[in-house]
Amino acid sequence: MTTETTPLSGRICLVAGATRGAGRAIAVQLGAAGATVYVTGRTTREKLSEVGRASETIEETAELVTAAGGEGIPVPTDHLEPDQVRALVDRIDRERGRLDVLVNDVWGGEHLVTFGKKTWENDLAGGLRMLELGVRTHAITSHLAVPLLIRNPGGLVVEVTDGTAAYNSTHFRENLYYDLAKNAPIRMAFGLARELEEYGGTAVVVTPGWLRSEQMLAGFGVTEENWRDATEKIPDFGVSESPVYVGRAVAALAADPDRHRWTGRSLSSGELAKEYGFTDADGSQPDAWGFIVASETGKPDVADYR
Repeated sequence: MTTETTPLSGRICLVAGATRGAGRAIAVQLGAAGATVYVTGRTTREKLSEVGRASETIEETAELVTAAGGEGIPVPTDHLEPDQVRALVDRIDRERGRLDVLVNDVWGGEHLVTFGKKTWENDLAGGLRMLELGVRTHAITSHLAVPLLIRNPGGLVVEVTDGTAAYNSTHFRENLYYDLAKNAPIRMAFGLARELEEYGGTAVVVTPGWLRSEQMLAGFGVTEENWRDATEKIPDFGVSESPVYVGRAVAALAADPDRHRWTGRSLSSGELAKEYGFTDADGSQPDAWGFIVASETGKPDVADYR
């Protein structure tokens, strides 16, 4: 392998929330670029998180990272517990002495989201739990991990969310708690970009489009192999993307020596694909957010956005 195929060789990454979905794919693609990746989450082969999906574990993610060409290191971590996150960062410091990329992808609140109800009609405990999972975890992780990241210039923080800043600023995400949880990372990246400036660091927020996560596929009753069957009932699902796409987006950002030009920005996987030239696993370049916006004023052809 060469530096062209493994541009992240020697880089130390932490993907917080790498059990499944976007987090797992990001970890794997960082590994494919040669990075050492610490992968965290609550679901292990011995313990199940509240999400209740035993089929995805951090150990499996770490194995996928290593198989892709990097080094995957699973560390069971509840990012709502500062002592656990502190121990995680101390371990990275002890073992590697540096942190080059921090990906804040912690979530795990899909099972709490309900639509079609007013704020006061929703379950308060479930709503507050979404804010804990989607906001508090990110704040704790940044507070404890960024001091290691800024030890060397050039560090990258990637917040992962649902929705671009432009879209979310003009659209209510149908559930107030979900809306808050997914807008907070946008502001976190905006603020961290300014705080990291004097240390030569970069912070961005990245969103996938319509993501074919494990849970999404299960909800549609399809697999990644036959996902197009779902378009018979929901044609717009044709613009969806596999988690590989956002994984390649983050890996491309991390490998870009000029990535600081993006600092503070909200970016989508489709936008970054056009910039860096990567594709989804099937060779296409879906632009789900472009399609969604175009759908508000017309009836765009899905084929024009793949």
